[in-house]
Amino acid sequence: QVQLVESGGGLVQAGASLTLSCAASGRTFGRYAMAWFRQAPGKEREFVAGIRWSGGNTDYADSVKGRFTISRDYAKNTVILQMNSLKPEDTAVYYCAAAPNYSGSYSSLYNYWGQGTQVTVSS
Repeated sequence: QVQLVESGGGLVQAGASLTLSCAASGRTFGRYAMAWFRQAPGKEREFVAGIRWSGGNTDYADSVKGRFTISRDYAKNTVILQMNSLKPEDTAVYYCAAAPNYSGSYSSLYNYWGQGTQVTVSS
């Protein structure tokens, strides 16, 4: 199996930046696509950003486009989410996910999930 572990969450003020990391272990990742989702209290889990195996094609939710950047480090089997200009609306638990094929915003199509890391943005 593939295990995913997120890190880098925390409490910051609006306008600040945070960098989230998702480290993969276990089975070789190969061509797996990766994505970040988030879930705020009382809301549905939503897609944040995704990246294909090649790393050259990325997708972002409209709410984070221009502020967040997803990338991957193949040598370390790590996916990064750089979050800038954070807003209180970004407060949520952020989850890393992996799928054998790129699945976009459809959370049900991702096979592996991390346990999540809390991001809290104060006004």
